Amino acid sequence: MSSLRQPYVELSADALSHLRAIKSGLQESPLGRPLVELVYLRVSQINGCAFCLDMHARALRALGETAARLDTLAGWRLSPHFSGRERAALAWAESVTLIADTQAGDDAYLPLLEHFTPQEVADLTMAAANMNALNRLAIAMRQ
Repeated sequence: MSSLRQPYVELSADALSHLRAIKSGLQESPLGRPLVELVYLRVSQINGCAFCLDMHARALRALGETAARLDTLAGWRLSPHFSGRERAALAWAESVTLIADTQAGDDAYLPLLEHFTPQEVADLTMAAANMNALNRLAIAMRQ
């Protein structure tokens, strides 16, 4: 493991506090904390952020998440452990995370409308975007 490149938590404390405020605000989202944490974990899996993988897996376990769901999250498309609502959220989170390739296409967006209100779609998009930002900071600075 590489050492921390820059102490960005201290150097960019104000900016980081705003990213953390978004994350805190989403805990009260009508999406529910378990789904938000599931999205955070999946985004962190895609990005390879070890720090965030540990943090969000622990949070999900504390919320009562099962080992089977945690163990199969990376393969959620083939796993029987996820609801249609969760599948729509995970597909959207992946599409937002891989936006350079997907352009957040309608194939990922339209299924959201069957399961989520407009506010929930906005919150879900904010959760994926913010976790991507936090992952990129942690990975780039070797947290």
